[in-house]
Amino acid sequence: MHPSIPLLEGQHMQYQILKEPMAILDIHLDNGETITAEAGAMVYMQGDIEVKTKTREGGGFLRKLKVSVLGGQSFFVNNYVANVDGCSMGLTGGPIGDIIKKEINSEDGLIVHSGAYIASTSDVILDTQWQGFTKGLFGSELFMIKATGRGDIFLNSFGAVVQKDLQKDERIIIDNHHIVALSENLNYTVKKFGGLKSTLLGGQGLVTEITGPGSVYFQTKTVNDFVDYLGIKEMIQKANSSSETGGSGISLGGFKIGT
Repeated sequence: MHPSIPLLEGQHMQYQILKEPMAILDIHLDNGETITAEAGAMVYMQGDIEVKTKTREGGGFLRKLKVSVLGGQSFFVNNYVANVDGCSMGLTGGPIGDIIKKEINSEDGLIVHSGAYIASTSDVILDTQWQGFTKGLFGSELFMIKATGRGDIFLNSFGAVVQKDLQKDERIIIDNHHIVALSENLNYTVKKFGGLKSTLLGGQGLVTEITGPGSVYFQTKTVNDFVDYLGIKEMIQKANSSSETGGSGISLGGFKIGT
């Protein structure tokens, strides 16, 4: 418990978002409460919490979860169920940035970048076979999830999350690698945008033109930009070239890269 930070009320449980911008989600569970989280998101657990790992053949929550592989990515989740009152657990994602909570209801679903998803309450339905973005983004590494039902969903960003509320017929164009989520009822078109950031986007140069009414959420930074800023791509390329001629690659932060 962190008494200096008030617990916030979600639709089904209390939670805290700690240590932003290096954020972690602290969930408080009472007996019978369940949180569903991306596999690998768990940082710590305290109390009698049962972990129910499901595969695509599983029942329960995952009978609603359509699992597919898009562009080499798969999507799996774990259910964490409290068997007593007063349990808590910490969850986080890969991006270094904000964690936000959004409410899902029957009138307002959310389209979410899979890399932003951390967790959701048990009545949120995740559809990974939804085809809305796949036609325009095949091969672009952008894997979107459609979240419907009723409950709370927690998302992680690289950098800060900015929310733009669009009025009817108001438009915005967003670089695809900055998209975190958008309202299900928005109209959108995926298209090429000349040569803008073509090297960062693998030659695709894809952006999304979004038309209101509805809300769109985007991150202020991207991992592609960060990697380029650090020169990691060039380091890996040099290491790979060196290894082909008998070199041993490079070491970055104690990890060997490019061998």
